[in-house]
This record gives sequence, C-alpha cells and structure tokens, in this order.
Amino acid sequence: MDNEDGGDPLALRVDDPWSDAGGAGLWVPEQAAPVAPPAAVPQAVAGTTGDRRAVFQEVQDSAAFQEVRERYRGFVFPVAAAFVAWYLLYVVLATTAPGLMGRHVAGEVNVAMVAGLAQFATTFLLTWAYVRHARLRRDRAALDLRWTLATRTGQERVR
Repeated sequence: MDNEDGGDPLALRVDDPWSDAGGAGLWVPEQAAPVAPPAAVPQAVAGTTGDRRAVFQEVQDSAAFQEVRERYRGFVFPVAAAFVAWYLLYVVLATTAPGLMGRHVAGEVNVAMVAGLAQFATTFLLTWAYVRHARLRRDRAALDLRWTLATRTGQERVR
C-alpha cells in the first residue's frame, strides 16, 4: 500500500490474493482455540494502532509463527548458499581454467556453454522447489496465522 493513499497501513488490502482464500473454499483455518466472532471483537482491539501492535507482537512471538519462519529459513538459506556457490564455481572456472571450459562436448558446444545453460536450468529448478516447499510446508500455517491476526484485530472484512 502506498503511503500517499491515506489508507490504514495495517488493514487488509483488496488486491491481496490471500484475502479471498476462505471465501473461495480453498482453505479453512485450523486453530487450536476458537476465535471470537467479529461482533465480539472489542472496539479497543479493532480500533487502535497500539492494541494492534500488541496483537502483532503476540502472533510474532507465537510458536506457530516461529515454526513458519524456521521452515522458511531452513529451506531458503541452504539453497541460496548452494546456488551462490554453484554460480561462483562457474565464474571461477571460467576465469582460472579456460582450457577446461573451452573443451568441446559436442560439436561447437563446450563445457562453458553447458555450465552456463545449467545455471538457467538450476534457476528454474530452484524456483519450482521453492514454490513446492512453500505450498506443502508453509502456506497453510501462514494462512492460519493470517486468519488469527485478522480476526484478532477486527480486519477479517475487507473494506
């Protein structure tokens, strides 16, 4: 949300792709404790920024949020490190071992071309792996947290 539009930066946005997940029947929140219906949300919680911050902090400190963060970091950091190492290996070999990189594999195709194309293939493979990991290991838990946050701050209805 832009700062110039004057809207509440803590409110759910209309163009948010997750805002209609529940209504489309794509997802049902899994919560340990029932959440109060929207009419029962105290006005103090739904109205002031200070109370929202307390709710945000409580959700951030929760075990469910920490688990989602750990799953994210447990995938992204090692994969990013491996990809950077693979890229640096390619660059180092290209500059220090021109004989190896210039060796022909098939016709005019050499090792450098194969390794360069493998960089593109690796990028697509890692993108697919990230999306799959997010869908299977994080999205449902993140949507549950978002639902909890929205109902606790009185923002389950989009403007």
